[in-house]
Amino acid sequence: MTKNYKIIVATHKKFTMPDDTELYLPIHVGSEGKEKLGYQCDNEGDNISCLNPYYCELTGLYWAWKNLECDYLGLVHYRRYFTSKSQAYREEINMDSIILSKSEVEKMMLDYDVVVPCKRKYYIETLYSHYEHTHDGAHLDVTRQIISELNPDYIDTFDKVMKQRSGYMFNMFIMSKDNVAAYCEWLFPIVDELYRRIDIEGYSAFDARLFGRVSERLFNVWLANQDLRIKETPFIYMERIDLIQKGKSFLQAKFFGKKYGQSF
Repeated sequence: MTKNYKIIVATHKKFTMPDDTELYLPIHVGSEGKEKLGYQCDNEGDNISCLNPYYCELTGLYWAWKNLECDYLGLVHYRRYFTSKSQAYREEINMDSIILSKSEVEKMMLDYDVVVPCKRKYYIETLYSHYEHTHDGAHLDVTRQIISELNPDYIDTFDKVMKQRSGYMFNMFIMSKDNVAAYCEWLFPIVDELYRRIDIEGYSAFDARLFGRVSERLFNVWLANQDLRIKETPFIYMERIDLIQKGKSFLQAKFFGKKYGQSF
């Protein structure tokens, strides 16, 4: 039987999208009350679109979980895609020649249960300390308390993952829809409870997106507690990244306590 694969592309603006519309589905996240972009909106059907300023791409994931019929589901971003081999962004690059094709995804899923981006390595930071230095470690402390109440069997895994010096970031993955459902059923009660407990009044728009950031760490916690065959896959930024500024900000946060004030 032919399997149905869908990879949602989370975006909040018009951007170059893949030609393969059978595999890739652009999702306008946070579309509630916004002018339409011509993409699938995340405010249709069962949705949490209004939470996008805080949950980031999770509103797109929630929409796909609740409304999209498919056998395999993936999540990428308008400026981050899985690729078959590691390569740097160039202005003249042809997106459709480098991002994963349906045949490549099908082949991977024959041998693996989940596709994830290659680990981001922090070397001089743990997942916890990096978050603490760049944002507010209290967010993770409250998250740990919630897990101890809702999923106490995950506490040891949470503590272990927070001590790691690398992790799968960006909430990017490809899994069977059944595994996605299992993950979402675990994730959203934790994030929703965190949203109830953290007072974000007075937070900047950047800082208020903490729930999406915490979920990146939580994906690692959930995954570490599963018996799944993991395929680490390169990814590419579809924009040029200022690596010098990014590295400078990382070191300033680590050694001088300067919190992040923007995305990179």
